[in-house]
Amino acid sequence: MQIEDLRWFLVAAETEHLTDAAAIIGTTQPTLTRSLQRTERHFGTMLFERHHRGVRLNSYGRVVLDQLREALTVLDRARERVTDLTDPDTGTVRLAFMHSVAATMVPDLIRRFRAPTAAPQVAFALWQATSHDIAQDLDDGQADLGISARPMHRPEDYHWRLIERQRLSVCLPNDHRLAGRQRLRLTDVRDEPFVTIRPELAYRRVVDDLCRAAGFTPSIAFECSDLTTVGGLVGGGLGVAVLPIAIDHPTTSPAGAVQIPLTGVSARRDVGLVWRRNAHLPPVARRFRDFIVTDSASRS
Repeated sequence: MQIEDLRWFLVAAETEHLTDAAAIIGTTQPTLTRSLQRTERHFGTMLFERHHRGVRLNSYGRVVLDQLREALTVLDRARERVTDLTDPDTGTVRLAFMHSVAATMVPDLIRRFRAPTAAPQVAFALWQATSHDIAQDLDDGQADLGISARPMHRPEDYHWRLIERQRLSVCLPNDHRLAGRQRLRLTDVRDEPFVTIRPELAYRRVVDDLCRAAGFTPSIAFECSDLTTVGGLVGGGLGVAVLPIAIDHPTTSPAGAVQIPLTGVSARRDVGLVWRRNAHLPPVARRFRDFIVTDSASRS
């Protein structure tokens, strides 16, 4: 028995006439009869009473009909949902991304992708996460794609393509004595309290390595889980921080703070698009991925 048999059973039950039901379906009466027989064999009993004017459901058939209407509605909704997900023009891209790219990079990418001549009907399911959580979302199938900085945990399990190479800066409160400088060395703020990322997160290693290379261990005033919060706390006067400067948005700094490029070191953060190797990507997600890869290459 196939789903088609169940749909034909529904038509026959509602018309109570095999010839009329076959005409509605667009098949022959013998073909419809064989379909109904398959359905009855599946349920192990007769579902219709036959009489000279047509057919009528018996008590078993009425039980099947009551449940079948609901089941077919659920199946139709599931099919519509799958169609939506697999349609490269109107499907939904599930994208997880770091907090630090939420206000600039992500909106810009979506705006360019959804331009009127490109993919205006594509929808996005978006959420912010740490790099570690982005990897977990990809592993669990909750996200199709992620935007994350290198290094990723288990890089052998993921594809990663560069979107933007960001310079690093010293982030200071607006009223800091060094806020008017054009460039700063990390040693210029070695005695300041630092606001930074928690030790288990990848970006913290970047900051620790830079301070170690500069010959000091920073005094940590506060640790948190995302760079947006770091910048906000610097703007509130809690200390200084090492933060990336987005190349496309070089003047965007946290409220109450200023970012001054680091000098004396080759300091940068690479941000890229990531997806699991050997994972199935819905067509709309593949379309968005290909757009970003091509767009980033043209802008580099």
